[in-house]
Amino acid sequence: MSMQQSSQPGSAPVRSQSLERMIRLRRSATNHLVTGVAIVSTIVVLTPLVAILGYLLLKGASSLNLAFFTRPPMPVGMPGGGMANAIAGSAAVLGLASLLGIPVGIGAGVYLAEYARGTRRGAIVRFTADVLNGVPSIVMGIVAYALLVAPEHHFSGMAGGVALAIMMVPTVARTTEEMLALVPNPVREAAFGLGIPKWRTVLSVSLRTASPGIITGCMLAFARVAGETAPLLFTAFGNQFWSFDLNQPIAALPLQIFVYAVSPYDEWHRLAWAGALVLMVMIMASVTLVRIFADRGVLKGGS
Repeated sequence: MSMQQSSQPGSAPVRSQSLERMIRLRRSATNHLVTGVAIVSTIVVLTPLVAILGYLLLKGASSLNLAFFTRPPMPVGMPGGGMANAIAGSAAVLGLASLLGIPVGIGAGVYLAEYARGTRRGAIVRFTADVLNGVPSIVMGIVAYALLVAPEHHFSGMAGGVALAIMMVPTVARTTEEMLALVPNPVREAAFGLGIPKWRTVLSVSLRTASPGIITGCMLAFARVAGETAPLLFTAFGNQFWSFDLNQPIAALPLQIFVYAVSPYDEWHRLAWAGALVLMVMIMASVTLVRIFADRGVLKGGS
């Protein structure tokens, strides 16, 4: 009996060490498991992008030359030609859509986050933005056709820009609202304590603090509409020649790619792959450049 009692105090530290060892092993295994899942998830997300870029490079890089970027399409049966007019038309339509959609989206997001938080009006606007964000792009094109094309009795780049701008608004608005909601209230209260009016606080404090996330949302909206074809079929319609008049039908890279892809001509199929590669690179380059300049501006302003 005395031997059993004397052995119990010595066995407690052993059990404690064994328990701690098991806990450390379990934590280490959990950490490695979660890290592995995160790495695998990252690979799964990046694999489609790398595969798409690789396939586009394989199919379209050989068709890129100086004529592709400097000449409009050639008639059927004639070699050469390019998509210069479509590249310029896409730049014009996307620029117009950004000028119209981004300010409206940011304004709606500011209203939801700063002026209508917790109100019924804010809930209605938020619900409307969510519904609008899920509307198919072809419906946007039909609406723009009914509002802008049918009354004017002709297609136009302006109608295409408006259709794409409508698609950008809900994404920009909801992103702006979420980013402004992350700005700490003490930051706003500090500005109010200095006697700064609310509108000035929103512009100089809230928006400035949330600007990286807002810019990211704007770029997501831009990337979403840059490759849309359906709305432009009902609005811009396309053009085989040079045209910079937004009140007339205008060429666009997604439209040109669609026309060439559904054609029975091998030469047009080759140019369609090249156009898809250029469109992808244009979107990636524009998003990257905006992020670089925005980050530099934020850093300078923060210093």
